[in-house]
Amino acid sequence: MKRRGFTLIEMLVVMAVIATLLTIAVPRYFQHLDRAREVTLRETLATMRDAIDKYQADTGRYPETIEELVTRHYLRRLPADPITERSDTWEIVPPPAEPGSRSVYDVKSGAEGSGLDGSEYRSW
Repeated sequence: MKRRGFTLIEMLVVMAVIATLLTIAVPRYFQHLDRAREVTLRETLATMRDAIDKYQADTGRYPETIEELVTRHYLRRLPADPITERSDTWEIVPPPAEPGSRSVYDVKSGAEGSGLDGSEYRSW
């Protein structure tokens, strides 16, 4: 009576093929995730900057906090920084004409590190 099944050699060959495919696919997957986070960060910054500009155009002044954009319905909610995955890491930039002001003229990411293009996240 002959028993059906795979030999140890066949199993090792299959495992080697799977390992080879994973060494090719996994780095590309993580690079794709990093690129997606960067695109999301750029879009989030653009949306927040647009909301700040609209607030300033409507009221004649810049908001005192980012949360004011949410309470006045310029944003539905305070977005999370896609790099840090937190909404409390945004860096506030005051108006250039009022350096000591606490007003929100611009926002930047508070994430450490650099993007795939080599520029720091904080400079975006």
